[in-house]
This record gives sequence, structure tokens and C-alpha cells, in this order.
Amino acid sequence: MTPKQEALRAMTRRHFFQSGAFGIGSLALGSLLDEKLLAAPALAPHHKPKAKSIIFLFMAGAPSQLDLFDYKPKLNQFDGQPVPEDVVKGERFAFIKGTPRLLGSPHSFRKHGQVGADLSHLLPHLAGVVDDIAIVKSMHTTQFNHAPAQVFLNTCHQVPGRPSLGAWLSYGIGSPNSDLPGFVVLLSGKNQPDGGKSCWGSGFLPTVHQGVEFRSKGDPVLFLSNPEGVAPETRRRSLDLLRDLNRSHLDEAGDPEIATRMASYELAYRMQSSVPELTDISREPRAVHEMYGTQPGKASFANNCLLARRMVERGVRFVQLYHRGWDTHGASNNEDIVNKLAALCRETDRAAAALVRDLKQRGLLDSTLVVWGGEFGRTPMNEARSGSKFLGRDHHPRAFTMWLAGGGIKPGVVGQTDEIGYNVAEDPVSVYDLHATLLHQMGIDHTRLTYKFQGRDFRLTDIHGELVKKLV
Repeated sequence: MTPKQEALRAMTRRHFFQSGAFGIGSLALGSLLDEKLLAAPALAPHHKPKAKSIIFLFMAGAPSQLDLFDYKPKLNQFDGQPVPEDVVKGERFAFIKGTPRLLGSPHSFRKHGQVGADLSHLLPHLAGVVDDIAIVKSMHTTQFNHAPAQVFLNTCHQVPGRPSLGAWLSYGIGSPNSDLPGFVVLLSGKNQPDGGKSCWGSGFLPTVHQGVEFRSKGDPVLFLSNPEGVAPETRRRSLDLLRDLNRSHLDEAGDPEIATRMASYELAYRMQSSVPELTDISREPRAVHEMYGTQPGKASFANNCLLARRMVERGVRFVQLYHRGWDTHGASNNEDIVNKLAALCRETDRAAAALVRDLKQRGLLDSTLVVWGGEFGRTPMNEARSGSKFLGRDHHPRAFTMWLAGGGIKPGVVGQTDEIGYNVAEDPVSVYDLHATLLHQMGIDHTRLTYKFQGRDFRLTDIHGELVKKLV
């Protein structure tokens, strides 16, 4: 790289970082700019990949693993008794005060599938595909508040500003579809995640790699359509004229902002035809809608699951679905583990299981890695906030559950917790380990995917992370 190219590359990187735009404006830079000026070219995989795409179903707010996956008879046996002092001595909780009492699950469990996995009655649809998934009961994290924990689970760092997993994948191996973003974000549920857009940001990587929000109701991408009265032919002629003028100016000034503007116009034009077809789920057969529980035109987690399948069919590399509302402290019947947790499972269980089943039927599960989980777990004790009589659990970073399917992942159960579900007892899996394993399945050695920033090489897993060999 010549000194002039190196200077332009640095200038471009600073420009992206300072502007911090989250729209479609910078998404096509990789195809329009000389990659040597912007970022390293997409890397060849370090080894043969097992998966081509990832669909990450992020349950923001932290599902209660003890009421869904991690059955603990001892909790029911000692329900209402004070937790042993030696277990919680010196522990810092988010909201629990005083001496907490153990809380057995109000939900029943049964064993399912050939693996004999324990699942709550709240997950009847997942029970039907349990032999296709790997349930990891031994996840743990370093964060116990929502925003930093969500940012940490997405970026391996609790402070906003680091690239997310999707951004690293876009930077590392690119996307095979030039008409769609390589990293798409779909939102449903109560509101946006506590961690905000930092959960799918590009950090210090070029902004071309950040996640792009699509909507499942109304215009998929805001401000993408032509204004009323502007025909596609008119739009094309105007873009051609702007391209010629901007190219002339770029040759004179060398300002990367000009190239950014050119790229935004061109991708927006291509997306005007590719996105409406992609997001029109009404074209799907009736049997598919019945399987997912989708309702075209209505914003829902189910619609987003079907959209995710359609996206990976078209080569989108990383699709992340956020469903907000899993915070079940028990302050009221609208946030407890009896009523609220059951309602959340009704919103998500059918569609999540349908996604696994649909991918498998279409021959896509082998090449698509599906991940389900939240930012941390819930305590084995009742929170009893302000003396509330509703059942709820506080934040718990020491042990929680996630499940994975497809993409070369070995089905079964990995890891165990102690008899009350407080600590990991077998095969601990950290957030770093999870990301190292996801990258491995995509053909990437997590120790070799780096980006130089502020004088040193950074990587997604920082100085941590080990491949979870029992998963692959």
C-alpha cells in the first residue's frame, strides 16, 4: 500500500467513526471503493466452514433458564427456604435485598427427544425439534445489568464502541449478495434492547460493516422509496448525473465523504427492487404461515423469523432478531415468571422452532447456524421486590442457558449447573468461548481475525476464548 493509499485509508476510517451514521448510507462502500483504501479485503476462510450464515435470536431481558431448560428438583424441594449463606456470601445482586429465599419453578418439566433433554411445558414447539439443537446449560458472563451485558454478549466488551459479531463477520468474510446488506437487524417485542444500537454497531471497523435495521411492518427501510411522482427512470438518470459529478469531485478532492455519498445512492437504488420482494412474506404458502404463526403486515417475532429464513436464502451473512421484554423480576403480574414468562413463550416458541424445522426441510440448516439466548440468567431465589407476592427472579450472570442448531453444531446437552442452578458445575462456557465457536463454524480462527486500531491489533474475543469442542 502506497503512503497516499495508507493516508486515505486512515482518513476514511476516522470519517466513519466520527460520523457514526446508522442508516443505509455507507453500506455499499465495499463494492464501490477500492478496498485497499477502506479496509482489508474479505479474508479467505482460515479453514473449511461448516456454516455460511448465522441467525441469532436474541431474547433481550434475559429468559429464566430455571423455568425453561435447567430443571432443578432441589429448588422445588427447598422452595421458600433461605438460600445457604455460604452460597451467596459476598455476592452482589442487581435488586435482591436481605437474605433471599429459594424459589422452585412453578412450571412443569418433561424429558424430550432421544437426548432426554428437560424442557418446560412452556416450550412445546421447541420440544418437537429438541434432537436438532444443542442446549448449553453452562453459559456464564461478567455482567449483571442489562445494557452492559447485552453489549458484552454482542461485542465481547461491556463498554460501547467495539465491533459486534455481525460486523466482524462482515469485515472478515464479506457477503455474497451485493444488493442486500450483509448484516441485518430485526426488532420485535416491548421496545429496543437496553444496549441500543451498540449491540449491532461496527465500532472501530468501517461503518460499512454495521447492522442495518429492517422493519417487519410498513416500509422495510425508512426513506428507501422514491418520492411521490418520481419514476424509477427519472431516479436512475438523476443518480447517473450525480455519480458523474461526484466522481469528478472525488478525483479532485480525494474526500472519502464523497465516495460515501456515491455508495449510499447506489445501494439505495438497488435495494428499491431487492428489499420489497424480500420482505413480502405474503407470497409464502399458507402452510408456512401456519407453521410459523405469521401474519403478513403485522410486526412480530414470528414475521421476523420467516424474514430471517428468506434473508439467508438470498445470501445475507448475519441476521439478528431482538425480542425485548424477558425481564421477569416479579414486581407485578406483567413481569413475573408465571404470567409474563408464559406470554413471552407463546410469542416466540412456535416461530423459533418453526425456523429450525423450516431450514431443515429446505436443506439450509446444515449451512445456517441458529443461536437462541439472552444476556444472562435469573437467580434461583425469589426477588420479592418491595415485598411483592408475584414470583420473579433477579439478574444472574453466574449461570444461564442458550441453545444452538445447525451449522455443524452437535445436538445434545452441554454443561451442568449445581443442584440449585446457582453456579456452573461442569463444562463452563464463557461469552468469549461462544464467539470463538461461532467464528470457527464460519471458517474463522478467532485468534487470527484482527484489525489494527490505535496502535494495536484487536480481535472480537480480545485475549480470551476457547473453542467449545463438545459443540462441534
